[in-house]
Amino acid sequence: MKILNTFAVLTLAVIISCAPNQEKSKMDDLLSKYTEFTLTTNLSQLSENEKKMIPLLIEAAKEMNKVFWLQAYGEKGELYASLSEKEKRFFDINYGPWDRLDGNKAFIDGVGSKSAGANFYPADMTKEEFETWESEDKTSLYTLMRRGEGGELMTIPYNEAFEQYHQKAASKLREASKLADDEGLKNYLELRADALESNEYQESDLAWMDMKNNGIDIVVGPIENYEDQLYGYKAANEAFVLVKDKSWSERLSKYTAVLPELQKGLPVDAKYKKETPGNDSQLNAYDVIYYAGDSNAGSKTIAINLPNDEEVQLKKGTRRLQLKNAMQAKYDKILVPISKVLIEESQRQYITFDAFFGNTMFHEVAHGLGIKNTITGKGTVREALQNHASALEEGKADVLGLYMVKSLRAQEGMIEEGSIENNYVTFLASIFRSIRFGSSSAHGRANLIRFNFFQEMGAFTYNEETETYSINFDKVEAAVDALSEKILTLQGDGDYEAVDAFVSKYAVRTPQLEASLEKLSQQNIPVDIIFNQGVEVLGL
Repeated sequence: MKILNTFAVLTLAVIISCAPNQEKSKMDDLLSKYTEFTLTTNLSQLSENEKKMIPLLIEAAKEMNKVFWLQAYGEKGELYASLSEKEKRFFDINYGPWDRLDGNKAFIDGVGSKSAGANFYPADMTKEEFETWESEDKTSLYTLMRRGEGGELMTIPYNEAFEQYHQKAASKLREASKLADDEGLKNYLELRADALESNEYQESDLAWMDMKNNGIDIVVGPIENYEDQLYGYKAANEAFVLVKDKSWSERLSKYTAVLPELQKGLPVDAKYKKETPGNDSQLNAYDVIYYAGDSNAGSKTIAINLPNDEEVQLKKGTRRLQLKNAMQAKYDKILVPISKVLIEESQRQYITFDAFFGNTMFHEVAHGLGIKNTITGKGTVREALQNHASALEEGKADVLGLYMVKSLRAQEGMIEEGSIENNYVTFLASIFRSIRFGSSSAHGRANLIRFNFFQEMGAFTYNEETETYSINFDKVEAAVDALSEKILTLQGDGDYEAVDAFVSKYAVRTPQLEASLEKLSQQNIPVDIIFNQGVEVLGL
């Protein structure tokens, strides 16, 4: 408990005083941003041992949830106890008193602004203090920043700061490994358990890449750095428990083999595509049956591209996991209703689930394209671009995903379902879906940039009479190539100031866009999904 006591827990002596009818209106409006979805799958395809493993993996995932609370906010404490049931519900969805779909705006009276560094850094730490402090591991993904007894900055490795949670999760992973029929899965679970206790994750990342035939899977540990919006240095804990859809995965297996060829054809100068994507990449479809921690906060992930370790990516590539059941939920409950409001009527015929699945899938594959290390000696792109790295990377993946669709449709036997018009119009509708995630989301900022850049290039038209949008099929390809070149160049140069200016110019909501988004709110179209999940839901 000594380490946990060093957390800068937010102490708030706030008495929530609002009339019941006011609270009902406010909280009902906030909760209506989300629609519920039950996470299930066909368990009959699993072996008896696999069925026994799932509760153990969910228990490990729950420990990641506890850690993420501490990273994102701290102990809930007295503030949480003072809230109404609806306020607690929204507090839990957001892992704190800030609305993640509204730029982290406080939804509890008297609560200050959320720290850009969440709870990874001391609340009173300045950037100048951090940047002048000499420390070898201050930029490590797996250390917290705290103050020592004399007020000096210090780092605490995650395996020490979250020892009790990591150890329990590791224990559950080891129990599950004993039941694993697949040797690759058994090895990964054992190494991932070791990693949670040692703070060394690369060996387990490599083992995860080596898995080929496992029917179930788990992503667990400190993974993404979206929560750290101060520098983007610190990874947040999360978990996904997954069941592979083997028939869909078989359909997707052909795409990763063409990555080196697609890299060569990127619409950018050769020096920005000199790296060769790893040739051991995988592309599979899954039903997700449990989300925890960072992945469960605010807007929900529907596809995964991991590991993030640049060395592993260059050596082995990545695994791309398409979360098919969650993706179907967002398509049915959100994307289709959006298209009926904002897409010009004659183009709604082009909105399809196959195009939505394909665009999302190639977004994840496109993370493997481009460049991971700057060409200017500024280290990795992540290190050079700091808090802007995630938004730029998500923007790159979106636009290069469209580039891939266009390129692969020109190759016989690669993409035969539907047409390029399906991909472009579904992509436009998806921009509105993701912009609603808010400016605090890397995906939200990436979609704002793309919306404004595409509008500037005439890739789509806004009809003021019908208040709807339509793709200009004769201009959208040029816009895709131009934005691809711009982002790849910014990443390769690692020029933080240039990226900051680019984001400041394009990651903004215009009055026209605000009016369009307000129409969606007036139609009560949810922004995202929340889950009914767990062993009880699965009947295990």
